[in-house]
Parts: sequence; structure tokens; C-alpha cells
Amino acid sequence: MTVHNISLHGARTITADGESRAPLSIAAGRICAALPEHAYRIDLRDHVIAPGLVNAHEHLHLNAVPPLPIGAPFPNSYAWIAAFQAHFGDPAVVAALATPKTLRLRHGALKNLLAGTTCVAHHDPWHPALDAPDFPVALLRDYGWAYALGWPAYGPPAWRSFDATPPDRPWMIHLAEGTDATARAELTQLDALGCLASNSVLVHGVGLRERDIDRVIERGAAVVWCPTSNRNLLGRTLDPRRLQAAGRLALGSDSRLSGARDLLEELRVVVDMGALDAQEVLALATTDAAHILRLPQRGHLAAGAHADLLIAADRGGEAARSVVGIGRSHVRAVVRDGVPRIADPDFAGWFDAAGVEAVPVTLDGWPKLLARKLADPALVALEPGLELASRIDEAAQEPVLAEGGG
Repeated sequence: MTVHNISLHGARTITADGESRAPLSIAAGRICAALPEHAYRIDLRDHVIAPGLVNAHEHLHLNAVPPLPIGAPFPNSYAWIAAFQAHFGDPAVVAALATPKTLRLRHGALKNLLAGTTCVAHHDPWHPALDAPDFPVALLRDYGWAYALGWPAYGPPAWRSFDATPPDRPWMIHLAEGTDATARAELTQLDALGCLASNSVLVHGVGLRERDIDRVIERGAAVVWCPTSNRNLLGRTLDPRRLQAAGRLALGSDSRLSGARDLLEELRVVVDMGALDAQEVLALATTDAAHILRLPQRGHLAAGAHADLLIAADRGGEAARSVVGIGRSHVRAVVRDGVPRIADPDFAGWFDAAGVEAVPVTLDGWPKLLARKLADPALVALEPGLELASRIDEAAQEPVLAEGGG
């Protein structure tokens, strides 16, 4: 019989106020305030539970496209786009783009899920594949977007898209993605169009000056920070401290075409910079991102939220440190809507209790169990480091964490 009520005991749970040792209860895919009846109990002592990560900026369909070879930094993203045009003729790029877009979108979603990201803001035209009931991650919906002020050929015009977006929904645009005068002028141009408001979400913002950041904060707008992509393309990134302190900064991975491998890698990059501590960095991909993207039921583990979880071994010290700095192979389990999607083999009992058939895989050389619906061989083949396993040690499959229902 499939179990819908779960009680997780013994872990340190990261909350908006710090951390909690109280059991975390799940009923019908949501966090609940009280222990549900007939809950399946799982012992998670020596673990940390964090909210599933929220990736505030991604291009899901581009993660298998080979990047442009890194050379001298570009002055702005438009110069990088121009340089990329010749790269479209590269045989590897041709082959990657020949893969059906439906599969490439699912691959981008799976890439995110494997690294603990359960919700993504996809910054491109909507595609029917994104509405599939078994799509690997949740998506930001009902939002407005434009691509960039200097690249009007792709996506809707900025002013028209902004005017069509309700003020209580986020409106996103690549802005100030550069270090030159072109990038530095874009916030003023956006404001002149009437498109700088409390729901404006500006992606990258490397060219923002101090007075520009003042204006962003005063208007209640926000910036999505993609530091790896910025460094790869532009040679530098923005100083995050003022925007973070004001609660106006979220974190995105962009895509592997220019950015980090995944959001976990981006978290590690940011904390290694030293400007923010682990708790502040994790908030950029959980509570802060959810607030900026108007996702009230994501990015936290309070009652009523989606039961989206990233579970990691407790490394001691500040709880956020057990998440920030690890790679995806060291994530113990990723749970979406109360159901495990990928986990270490000793979580087999939870898969069984949830009625989820799982198959053995290896992820960066580590044995895992992956929900069978995500184990399409064509999809798995797109993801470096992920392989379907022909067999897995029977002892490793024993559900040692499960204590059964009660």
C-alpha cells in the first residue's frame, strides 16, 4: 500500500529562523504542522534537511550544447552572442541541437534535480513539454519575461511584456550583463521604458554601479546572480553584499553553455568567494529566491509548503555548511512533493513506501537509486556522470533508514 504520510525524525532541519530538531511531518506532499496519522517513520539522525533549491535563472534546453571556447573576456553578452554565431557550425553543436527540444528540456530539469534543485525559473519561451505531469522539477509559472534590451529579435519586446505582466507576478530580463558602457546604461534605459518596478527581476547585473543598486533597492526590484557565467563570459561578477542584505538577490546557474555545472556548484563558488557565509548563500537559493519569484509555498519547510527536500549527511557546525560546499554525489536524497526522486541505496524503503519504482544508477561514480520515470536511457545518456547500473550490491539496497509505519 502506498504511504502518503511521512515523519522524518532525528535530523537538523534548516528553517527560516535557523534550525530545528523537531520531527518534520509530511502529508499528501506538503509539510504539515502536526504528526499525521499512520505516518511512515524514517530515522534521519546524523542528517540535515534543507528545502529543495530554487534556481532563479536557467535555460533548460541548453545544458548539453558545447560551450564556446573560453578566450579573452567579452565586454558584454551581446559580443558573446555575436561570437557564438560561428560556433553553431561546430559539428558537436550541430549534433547537440539535433536532439529533440523536448528531451533537452527534460535533461536540463534532470540536471537540476540531481543537484537538489526542485524548482526552476526557465527564461525562454514556454514549451508544451514543460507541462508534462512527470516533468522532473517544478517550474515558475505565470510570469513575464523579455530576453534583453539589446537583443530584441528573441522574445517579446520589453515594454509590451512588462505591461502585460500583473504587478504581483515576476517579470524577468537579462540586464547589464557586461562591464562596458553599453551594460552600464541599461538600467537607465529600462527605467525610461517604465519597466523598473517591484516585480522586475534583473538577471546578471554585472554592469550595475552603486547608484544603480540604490535604485534597484529603492524600487523593490531584484537581481539574479550567476557568478560562474559572469566570470566565464565577462571576467568578473558583481559584489553581492548590498543586494543580499536588502533581500533583493537570488542565485541562478544560467546553463552549462556559459555557467556552472549545477546550482550546488554555484553555491560552493559563492561561499568560496568569502563575501557571504553559508547560511546567507543557501538563502539565495531557497527563501530569498522564493520571495523574489513570488513562490510562497517553496524555498522553506514551514507548514503548507511543498515537501521538497535536499537531505545531506550532517557534517557538524552550522547546518547550512552541510549543504553548501558538497557536490551532487554527496546528496543523500532529493525529495519532491514528499516523494524521493534520487537517493542513496539505503533509502530503498522510502521509495517502496511511496509506491515509486526505482532503478540503480551511478552518479559521478556513486551508487544511487533513481525513480524509474526519470531513467529513460535517452535522457540518462545526455547527462555526464549519470549511468544506469546493470546491478547493485544487494546489501546496499537494504532500507536501513526505514522504521515502518505507525
